[in-house]
Amino acid sequence: MPDYGFVRVAAAMPLVHVGDCKANVSEIVSLANELAGRGVGIAVFPELSVTGYTCADLFGLENLIEDAQNAVAEILDKTSSLGMTLVFGTPARWHGRLFNCAVVACRGKILGIVPKTYLAGNAEFYEPRWFESARVLPEEGVRICFAGQDDILLGARQLFHPRGSLLTFGVEICQDLWAPVPPSSFEALSGAQLIVNLSASNEILLKHEYRKSLVQATSSRLFCAYVYCSCGFGESTQDLVWAGSSLICEYGGILAESERFKMESTSIMADIDVQRLETMRAKEHSFRLESMPMARFTETQIPPLPETDFEALLLRHVEPHPFVPQADPEHLDLRCREIISSQVAGLATRLSHIHCSHAVIGVSGGLDSTLALLVTVLAFDALGIPRKNVLGVTMPGFGTTRRTHDNSTALMTLLGTASTEISIVPAVRQHFRDIGHDESIHDLTYENSQARERTQLLMDIAGKTGGIVIGTGDLSELALGWCTYNGDHMSMYAVNVSVPKTLVRTLVLWAADNRFADNPEASAVLRDIADTPISPELVPADENGQIKQKTEDLIGPYELHDFFLYNFFRWGYGPDKTMLLAQKAFAGKYDSGTIAKWLRNFMKRFYSQQFKRSCIPDGPKVGSVALSPRGDWRMPSDVSCPWDLAEAETQGQSK
Repeated sequence: MPDYGFVRVAAAMPLVHVGDCKANVSEIVSLANELAGRGVGIAVFPELSVTGYTCADLFGLENLIEDAQNAVAEILDKTSSLGMTLVFGTPARWHGRLFNCAVVACRGKILGIVPKTYLAGNAEFYEPRWFESARVLPEEGVRICFAGQDDILLGARQLFHPRGSLLTFGVEICQDLWAPVPPSSFEALSGAQLIVNLSASNEILLKHEYRKSLVQATSSRLFCAYVYCSCGFGESTQDLVWAGSSLICEYGGILAESERFKMESTSIMADIDVQRLETMRAKEHSFRLESMPMARFTETQIPPLPETDFEALLLRHVEPHPFVPQADPEHLDLRCREIISSQVAGLATRLSHIHCSHAVIGVSGGLDSTLALLVTVLAFDALGIPRKNVLGVTMPGFGTTRRTHDNSTALMTLLGTASTEISIVPAVRQHFRDIGHDESIHDLTYENSQARERTQLLMDIAGKTGGIVIGTGDLSELALGWCTYNGDHMSMYAVNVSVPKTLVRTLVLWAADNRFADNPEASAVLRDIADTPISPELVPADENGQIKQKTEDLIGPYELHDFFLYNFFRWGYGPDKTMLLAQKAFAGKYDSGTIAKWLRNFMKRFYSQQFKRSCIPDGPKVGSVALSPRGDWRMPSDVSCPWDLAEAETQGQSK
């Protein structure tokens, strides 16, 4: 079965028996069997989990060191039938020196032993009293016999690569992460997309939050996944408290976090996305500028990861609306404020630079033109230019309904802008006569003629008034090519160019409740606009005067298309993986056939409509996804992508 680039990982926190290796073996093996049964590919245990971390001077006793080695052999024997890779902590000796180590093992075989580099040496614990740093070893490591197995590499510069997988992972131990230049930095630059950290990190006031931010920041900085596994209940509390504080992070986000202070063995799991990380690294120029020759690391090929049915159960949240802030109200307010401020700053800068104090905007009563009008008004406020210098033009046509018409005129009045109304019907009818088109045929010619007439009016009014035309089209329409070439496709500055449709609605509602809360009538109009069906209103209304031409009935739900766009652009996912994620994100709302239908439509339209994106006007980038041909998305208009299109065609079909 396909893995879609996912790898299931776990942080396991067994109940600790300080100094009792046999009891620790029982706890470790029990957790290992449980995790293997849940499809885990790599399970990470805490620092010195075989002995317990708080043995102190007992590490100087021969009996404990021998017991630890025997315990490792027992763990290997009792997990030899598991396909899962285990990483657990134990002391190990070489030439009269004792090292705090991580054992990497699978199917009963030790694949490598990684010693700790940066030893903790502070008021809380002083590891140099018992252990040596990995730095006393030769850079290439040494070969030792351990736990009944020969020729085992002991060294810090090791990476591990499961056969048949995209994954490469590296190991560091606790304090290594706190170092100015952690080993994980070099491991990531040498290809490791996953770092596992075996830790024994105690709890003191505020340390938990700092530790969490450190792991998150490290995973973000290194474009990696990070499994941080810390010891918990059972470690000696003679002077310190241990809470089993463990995290699984990926590119700055927390996928799983343990409940601290549990008084039993516990674990956390997550499915990390290696493909996503590889895509991010390939895109990030600063990451590629750094280099760490692979020759400085020994990369060990290890047994393949066990098969996991990610289609049946994917252990990660998939956000259905990735463009829309999903956090608490305070965070939502911050994000919306930031986005609109960016739009306002972009337009204000352009107006100031060209010494322009007038703007012309087509106001239809729809979402996009409403957001563009709000941004324009706020930009004029910021520049100290009267709002009357903003001329809103409503241009009713064959499909304009009373609801959108009245909302557009009311909004301009309530915001205090100048306004004018020009019906496009006479001019378009003359145009139909000129080109010999039958008005009763509601085809693309019928629709595009209206869009281009509106754009011509706006351009000519702008020329007459010495203003610029503010574009209203959004990112979703641009991705789908859902705009009329040289019609609504064109403007002099496009403020919504990188705002997707799902976010437009959120921003309009936020503005109603925040920026224009002191104008309750305007807020009410904004909320009604947000509730209006999305439509270009280019075909006549129904018999009740209601919108007949609903965009999402024609091209599919925008929430699906925005989901497809985000995952395609941001992470480079193909149709198969996008389909898998969409099924999880929209479970219970759309069935597989519906998702597959609109995914095929998205892929076809995206690849065929680049010619429209190749000549779009300037506009501000406000998020991580944008389609400007001058920087964000450069693609030939005549591209042929049989791999994606063929893959899209198979979606929804039985396999």
